[in-house]
Amino acid sequence: MTAIEAPGLLTFTIAIVVFFAGAGLNRIIPPLRRWNIPEAVTGGLLAAVLTLIAYVGLGIEIGFSLGARDLLLLYFFTGIGLNAKLDDLISGGRPFLVLLGLTLAYLVIQNLIAAGSVAALGLPKGITPFLGSASLIGGHGTTIAWAPIIAQRFGLANALEVGIAVATLGLVVASLVGGPIAGFLISRHQLSGPSAPDPVVGLPDDPDDKPVDDISHIGLLRTLLVLNVVILIGYALEETVAETGVKLPLFVVCLLVAIVATNIVPRLFPAIEWPTRSRALALISDLSLNIFLAMSLMSMQLWTLGGLGPTLVVVLAAQTIAAIAYIVFAVFPAMGGNYQAAVISAGFTGISLGATPTAIANMTAVTKLHGACAQAFIILPLVSAFFIDIANAFAIGFMAR
Repeated sequence: MTAIEAPGLLTFTIAIVVFFAGAGLNRIIPPLRRWNIPEAVTGGLLAAVLTLIAYVGLGIEIGFSLGARDLLLLYFFTGIGLNAKLDDLISGGRPFLVLLGLTLAYLVIQNLIAAGSVAALGLPKGITPFLGSASLIGGHGTTIAWAPIIAQRFGLANALEVGIAVATLGLVVASLVGGPIAGFLISRHQLSGPSAPDPVVGLPDDPDDKPVDDISHIGLLRTLLVLNVVILIGYALEETVAETGVKLPLFVVCLLVAIVATNIVPRLFPAIEWPTRSRALALISDLSLNIFLAMSLMSMQLWTLGGLGPTLVVVLAAQTIAAIAYIVFAVFPAMGGNYQAAVISAGFTGISLGATPTAIANMTAVTKLHGACAQAFIILPLVSAFFIDIANAFAIGFMAR
């Protein structure tokens, strides 16, 4: 086996090519666009399949340097925070609590499905968390953190491999089903977004690819400066937050700093042209998310899924069916049965099966086609990237006793 590692700049460049490949496929294959599949997902999965072919057919293992991906994630979530106006936060109080309750309830349901499957199929007890919330709601990061503990406690030598494989497959499924679920709900209930909204993430798709005249280089640089300053403050506060005993991902710290800044700075210094809901910020957020997602998907090592036996595939199929049913029959009506509920339903696939960036990418694809939904982009990351991680840690700890 020959291993090839693409350096940082080459990886970034390939990710851009992967995005354009996905955009081209979405244009050529209308159902992909109609089902709200993000361009980065289409291109990223294609690239992952090509690396799988190289691995299986040519004996070449292709890897990518993903250092730039972490910075793109910070740009994206900081942009989400800069768009969080106080009025939206206040009005989002009830939807936030409802979504949090729905997510906590589904965490229990998902782990009950995992436990029942393990018992019915005669699988090792210790594998339960990796067929449930550890790998699916938690994703790769949670899996990597808990695998050594569970492997030692239950004597599972392949705990990490199984967890990573399940998390990878869950990410793929979440990327593919979120858009179609929202499209189904929007079509069935004849929903639509606002006709002339302020941009949040990305600009509406222009079939003619015409340039946007009202975005200047000064506006872009001003927006980048604000983003960089907020991220630097986030870096400085991360260590302080950690000393309190609260473990928050850096992108969550940056998100919270951005929310505070965007509701204080413009009031104290009204002469500053703050980038909230600007087209420049929407463009930078969209670029960051798309390249991040393209990097994440194209770097998936699909050959690791070969370690999944048929029984595990059956369990994952059951988890997917349960997630779709829960979204359609619980999440959508509980969130109001309106357009915002449909957008959040697209994002809930990322909470239940994939990851927060996947959830945001699904919602972005929907809002580009049907209209913006600012509140959804504020409440969902707070639930999926902060509160649910705390609850998941308790759930995994309980299962790992």
